[in-house]
Amino acid sequence: MNCTKWQAFGKASVIALITLALCGNNAEAQNKGKWVSLFDGKSLNGWHSWQSDKVLPQWKIEDNAIVLAEKGGKDLVTDKEYGDFELELEWKISEGGNSGIIYHVIEDKKYCCPYSTGPEIQVLDDEKHPDSKAGKNGNHKSGSLYDMLPPTDMTAVKPAGEWNKAKIIIKGGHGESWLNGKKVVDFPSAGPELEKLIANSKFKTWEGFGVSAKGKIALQDHGNKVSYRNIRIKEL
Repeated sequence: MNCTKWQAFGKASVIALITLALCGNNAEAQNKGKWVSLFDGKSLNGWHSWQSDKVLPQWKIEDNAIVLAEKGGKDLVTDKEYGDFELELEWKISEGGNSGIIYHVIEDKKYCCPYSTGPEIQVLDDEKHPDSKAGKNGNHKSGSLYDMLPPTDMTAVKPAGEWNKAKIIIKGGHGESWLNGKKVVDFPSAGPELEKLIANSKFKTWEGFGVSAKGKIALQDHGNKVSYRNIRIKEL
């Protein structure tokens, strides 16, 4: 900035802008490592239906849980993007139901849906949904890195109609999927090892899949009733 512009703008204004920028960076740094609730049990603030400016009415709040009551709500997506994080929540799937938790989602109109870009941790009625028997070695079962890696313990999941506690950790190119207190999948979340997994999956020709190190988190509308509660996240 030359002297003329400096004088016109004013030293006080410049200092204020610098202070604002520094405070913003400090606030972001302070949020890291702290648990933040993504659902207060009363409102869907901080969420929207995929490529919409609102939450569609098929997503409801019942008994302090987010519930997809019927098909047509589109995937429920966070307003904010996350890179490295630890996410905890509880989910309950209906009999014969299917859903998923998708991360690093790129919300762009050239993509049909969150699963076009974001890897998915499966939510399923393993007993009665046919997808449980699809894929390879169980990589469509609950807790799996969908179509890429199966859970190491297929007994960790609770049956349809019961609450399951899930945890997803993404940090430094590594990921973990936990189910009811058991770590069921260790997986790469970036780099050549993830590329190998993608190359051996249904996503191998999908442009944009798994490429982003940051993105939104989505709860999938697969057409079946599903409930989510006690949702919180910690940026790492």
